[in-house]
Amino acid sequence: MRQLTNYINGQRIAPQSGAYLDNVNPATGDVFAQVPDSGAADIESAVTAAAQAFPDWSKTPAHERSRIMLRMADILESRLDEFARAETDDNGKPLSLARTVDIPRAVKNLRFFATAILHTQSESHVTDGQALNYTLRSPRGICGLISPWNLPLYLFTWKIAPAIATGNVAVAKPSEVTPVTADMLADVAIEAGLPPGVLNIVHGLGAKAGAAIVSHPKITTISFTGGTVTGRAIAAVAAPMFKKLSLELGGKNPTIVFADADMKNALPMSVRAAFANQGQICLCGSRLFVERTICEQFTKDFVDTTKQLRVGDPLNESSNMGALVSKPQFEKVAQYVELAKEEGGQILCGGSPPAQLNDRCKNGYFFQPTVIAGLNHTCRVNQEEIFGPVVSIIPFDDENHAVEMANATPYGLSASIWTESLHRAHRVADAVQCGTIWINTWLLRDLRVPFGGMKQSGVGREGGDEAIRFFTEPKNVCVATGNN
Repeated sequence: MRQLTNYINGQRIAPQSGAYLDNVNPATGDVFAQVPDSGAADIESAVTAAAQAFPDWSKTPAHERSRIMLRMADILESRLDEFARAETDDNGKPLSLARTVDIPRAVKNLRFFATAILHTQSESHVTDGQALNYTLRSPRGICGLISPWNLPLYLFTWKIAPAIATGNVAVAKPSEVTPVTADMLADVAIEAGLPPGVLNIVHGLGAKAGAAIVSHPKITTISFTGGTVTGRAIAAVAAPMFKKLSLELGGKNPTIVFADADMKNALPMSVRAAFANQGQICLCGSRLFVERTICEQFTKDFVDTTKQLRVGDPLNESSNMGALVSKPQFEKVAQYVELAKEEGGQILCGGSPPAQLNDRCKNGYFFQPTVIAGLNHTCRVNQEEIFGPVVSIIPFDDENHAVEMANATPYGLSASIWTESLHRAHRVADAVQCGTIWINTWLLRDLRVPFGGMKQSGVGREGGDEAIRFFTEPKNVCVATGNN
């Protein structure tokens, strides 16, 4: 059985308590690794190491930081299959998804920010001939980075890459549910020559290790991706300490399909948006609004397409969907399906675990893709984040009706709009209250653009220049020209 360690000051170190947590393969239900159950003492060690590393790393030339990070990307890419298999065992997602999306995007994160820091620029302003003002941006110091379980390495590197690229040092905590690829990243950092203390990876529970990161007075910056309830608790601790804070939280994302949409693309992409990674992506479209004139036929075609998805062993190339990440997540999804029935919903397909799985997966946490009709847009199932393979189809009468229902949740992370009308696309994109709007596509990402949510979907933006700005502190310098 694999036993993970913390990675502190360039070394692999056991948790000071000597305690470990079971790490379960969600496809089999078997314990396959032991995860450090770290606490405040481990975080203190990581902060000490980071503080010692910061003076040198913050002064390291950008081209040298870039070289090391590009080396990390190369090593990770060379071990892609190994990392993909580990993420599948850890997370339950299909191996094909880990191999083609998750690990490659982690590589891209490292490469993007490694090269972005070579092309930064500073603003300057001439003040009425009296002075020249220019802005310097310096690294903030020790950053606390807390990432979720749904896209383990992808979102872990999404935080680490801009933090260390800009000269900061990091204390990073992956989810205790999916810690294996983060543990493997420590080997990549060592092999690439990342100086000790620049990146420290501490495993453990959010209530212990995560809370110690958030409350530590020497950690100046917090970047968290996860649930809205946890984000609220983090903000309550970090705000009085005046920490710089980025929270990427929950979503209840609408997919809006107008009658004039190109169904050859709208239908399969709407299915993908609903069920990719078992619906465990914060950007999945779990509320499907369809123009009433086409809703009956679209619903039939959507259900028929959904029934063709294969739920099974994530190691099988033929599996479109794997296991939910954990038993609690499986139970949560099942409870929401029962709630949908109580609220008057009709289960058009799915609604239960699959009937037959191979022996390896007989105790896994699998759930069929589930399509529900007949629910009001204000019911709990359409208001609360389920984070599983459950989508609700709701008809709408016109553009205003669609926008009204799309905006009628506490969340505002992303939305997809399907229409061939350019004018309508722009109007609806402007009216829907979400941080990311896709028109006639879904999950098409550009690392240069800002990413984040509105309302209870988060605070702040990540990606591109926004990430570089978040992890650096601006300082204005005003130089008199002698004419004042």
